[in-house]
Amino acid sequence: MSEVHIEDHSTPIHTPGQLIAVVVLAFLVPILTIVLIVQLVTGGLRIDKNSAAMSEDAVAARLKPVGEVVLADKAGSAARSGEQVVKEVCQTCHGAGLLGAPKIGDQAAWKPRLGQGQKTLIGHALNGVRAMPAKGGNPNLSDDEVIRATIWMANQAGAKFKEPPAASAPAQAASGATASAAKPDGEHVYTTVCSMCHATGLAGAPKYGDKVAWKVRVAQGLPTLHEHAIKGIRTMPPKGGSASLSDAEVGAAVDYMVNHSK
Repeated sequence: MSEVHIEDHSTPIHTPGQLIAVVVLAFLVPILTIVLIVQLVTGGLRIDKNSAAMSEDAVAARLKPVGEVVLADKAGSAARSGEQVVKEVCQTCHGAGLLGAPKIGDQAAWKPRLGQGQKTLIGHALNGVRAMPAKGGNPNLSDDEVIRATIWMANQAGAKFKEPPAASAPAQAASGATASAAKPDGEHVYTTVCSMCHATGLAGAPKYGDKVAWKVRVAQGLPTLHEHAIKGIRTMPPKGGSASLSDAEVGAAVDYMVNHSK
């Protein structure tokens, strides 16, 4: 009769306690890994809704256009062209594609929107849609200004809409000259433009008042910081996405943030 050989298959699990530990770890390790990955990916995009920077007044102030000096003529306030409104207000989101806004000139992003028709597109701009507030968050804009800005952006993406004419061009020129001659107010520029990212640390921007985050940047020197702010660096677009700002205004905003973050 032939002998039957039974092989000994050894295993590191010898007790019920070890088996339970292995099963628990098999569930916990993947879950903890997923949690850590989510925290790593979203760590730079946290917004403290309870901070002073996120109050209704602070948000409204950030959304106001910079250098708002308008000289009235006999017919009333000078109206801005669509391109002017875009550069002063809409550029912040539509220039960089923030919050899903279709970027200026991006035909693929604008195509489905243009397909809705001019009337619907203008209605969304005036009344707000999804993440975009009414009038781009600037209630001081007239309906005509919003319409001209919407049509101007649509035309940059291939539309052939007719933009209503902007009145009082001479008054606008005088207004621009007056605003440019004024001494840049760094705090105002920060509040209306820069605080959108620097008050919350959005996309890795050093938070206003965070001495640790600003220390390595201050060490580079103000000229370097000014250049980065004007020309853009990493995720920050040139002039914080507001092309209407002058170099002096950007520099004043940088100085203001640095002085309050040392």
